Amino acid sequence: MKIQILHLFLVLIFLPPLVLSVEKKVYIVYFGEHDGTKTFHEIEKTHHSYLHSVKESEEDAKSSLLYSYKNSINGFAAKLTPDEASKLSKMEEVISVIPSHAKYRAQTTRSWDFVGLNDHPSSSVQNGGNLLLNAEYGKNQIIGFIDSGLWPESPSFSDAGMEPVPSRWKGVCLEGNSFNKTNCNRKIIGARYFYKGFTSSYGDVNPSEDYLSPRDADGHGTHTASIAAGRRVEYVAGVGGAGRGTASGGAPMARIAIYKACWATPGKPKADGNTCTSEDILAAFDAAIGDGVDVLSVSLGFSDQDSLDQDIMAIGSLHALSHNILTVCGAGNDGPKPSTLSNTAPWVITVTANSIDRQFYSPVYLGNGVEIPGYSISENTGNVMYPLVYARDAAVPGGSLDSAEYCLDGSLDPYKVNGKIVLCFVGDGTGYLYKGVEVSKAGGVGMILAHPESDGNQPSYNINFVPATEVMYDDAVQIIQYIYSTMYPTATIMPVQSRANEAPVAASFSSRGPNHIDPNLLKPDITAPGVAILAAWSPASSPTKLPYDPRSVQYNIFSGTSMACPHVSAAATLLRAIHPDWSISAIKSALMTTATFTDNFNNNIKDSSTNTDASPFAIGAGQFQPQQAADPGLVYDASYEDYLYYLCAVSPALISQANPKVACPDQQVPYYLNYPSIVIPNLYGTVAFTRTVTNVCNCQSTYISTWSLPPGVGIVVSPSVMYFDRVGQKQNFTLELFRTDDYSAKNQYVHGWFMWSDGVHTVRSVFAAFLS
Repeated sequence: MKIQILHLFLVLIFLPPLVLSVEKKVYIVYFGEHDGTKTFHEIEKTHHSYLHSVKESEEDAKSSLLYSYKNSINGFAAKLTPDEASKLSKMEEVISVIPSHAKYRAQTTRSWDFVGLNDHPSSSVQNGGNLLLNAEYGKNQIIGFIDSGLWPESPSFSDAGMEPVPSRWKGVCLEGNSFNKTNCNRKIIGARYFYKGFTSSYGDVNPSEDYLSPRDADGHGTHTASIAAGRRVEYVAGVGGAGRGTASGGAPMARIAIYKACWATPGKPKADGNTCTSEDILAAFDAAIGDGVDVLSVSLGFSDQDSLDQDIMAIGSLHALSHNILTVCGAGNDGPKPSTLSNTAPWVITVTANSIDRQFYSPVYLGNGVEIPGYSISENTGNVMYPLVYARDAAVPGGSLDSAEYCLDGSLDPYKVNGKIVLCFVGDGTGYLYKGVEVSKAGGVGMILAHPESDGNQPSYNINFVPATEVMYDDAVQIIQYIYSTMYPTATIMPVQSRANEAPVAASFSSRGPNHIDPNLLKPDITAPGVAILAAWSPASSPTKLPYDPRSVQYNIFSGTSMACPHVSAAATLLRAIHPDWSISAIKSALMTTATFTDNFNNNIKDSSTNTDASPFAIGAGQFQPQQAADPGLVYDASYEDYLYYLCAVSPALISQANPKVACPDQQVPYYLNYPSIVIPNLYGTVAFTRTVTNVCNCQSTYISTWSLPPGVGIVVSPSVMYFDRVGQKQNFTLELFRTDDYSAKNQYVHGWFMWSDGVHTVRSVFAAFLS
């Protein structure tokens, strides 16, 4: 018996540690706002004490701490067991304990001219004059970018002719791998990087995949920063010469501060996206607040959040708001399915993507002489006619025909593909770029990428690994019919031509509402150019971001709400420059109420996924118009405290201790927030709203209300006329929306708008209502 007991004892001693240990994960322990009474050392000491209360030793407590947030955000990130996290969550001072989200996703030349922002004398609009000139191109405004870093040598980030760094700036230029302090200048005035969350999950940053520094090895961060604040650079173009012209950011004299929080995912191509952890993102927010940025441009999102108190982007941007910093975010790229958008907090500007009035036309010429419309920014096959094959007919022996149709990895037979142009279909969850790789591996000389019917009529404009062009569904059917009509089908992909087209059109990939966290708040807020945007790029990344692509470029064409976001960030920066006394909400209101819902042919903006009129769930208030936003007439203002009261109803967990001074009322309805748009999740009777508008025009004006209503909805606005005679004057009005007896629309969302106009200014608010 003693021998058996001894044997058991020895087994327990020498069991592998993983058997006895409990897996630790990163959690963010959130306390709310710092009260300003403690030093950084005292804050960190307090955080250590909380950790020590659940850890076995002081050494374990210190080694588990990743970040102690010290500027505005009161909290810390640490490696905890589920039991330790549970104990901390029950402590009185703790608002929430948030498990790390391993991956937040990273969501130009002609685009700025398209939205009317240039320094031509003809750009004066209403009483605001020329926004770009009046704002001195964003001079001395500071935009912070939370992203994948930046390539500082790009001509877009030259500091030639710029004045010294503003004395109010508190940021630093952190050195690291291939990045030193001389990489900062009067343009790039700050650079930090946050990696502890990433390395705690993935190990050390691989120097062959990324730089452990603010330097961008991906291209995404460089692209977004140059869209918003890049200097004017002549004679640039994308791969193959597409989009040739002058590149310039919207606020070319604004300063740039880089906060790198996104890293190359080990073992995966860059085309699959970066990894950005919650704790690193929150550390970037905290640092940016302490440094003193004016605007935060954050092209990141996580659409699976189900509450604001668990959403790091919402928490970080709320703290930014308390310091008068405006945060602009992309809506995400999970469209066209509904309720897929990220960044639903009302204090951020949530931006979707649309096209601009320039398309890159690259038709397919078939052997029978027929020209098929195609769209591309890739290389082409020139005037050489090649054999043409439908990918479904080129499957490997015994392979899946469906896999071959989508040109999935290993699905194509080189014997049937070599030397041919291959028609592949978009679909099966595989990235467009990988289809080109499969065609190339099988010996194909080119690819025709066919969109399914559900994609509508909007090309995605990817720089493919092989000569390629995209065709819409009906045209793809025509090509297939041609292939089967002849024994030797041939085709060629023609060089890219820039053509004018109807725009904007809502991009099918852009994420949509309704708002899945708060259905009483209309999101997204606005739409901006995000399709085929030319901007600076990191030479450390190929234009496709695929490892087998040897090409290196300084400028690249990319699409996504990541590209739409910095367009609005730049506009907000210019508005801050000319209206330093405006609140964050006033800037947001000005952009939304002056947005347009019509295209360059004066038709309603279309949704490319349906080819019907785009709803506010796809484009928010419409496409932003920076010039008009400079002089909006009236704004819907809201204070930081107003947003806290909003949280009383929507997220009591976030407000409970974030600001103890706020006494939540017994009953609070979310749509009482003074927001520039309205949504009613179920309109079956009458719903009344009270709104407050503030006059920001130095003029005397009489505003009259008008509206456009869908079937089944009635409206009463009281008063219907308002008179203003001084700047800062506020007036309330009541808006009643009610169900009429027109039941032609039922069990669906409908949308319309109401507007105040004085003959010079138009202050338009969109609404959506579900008719049961």
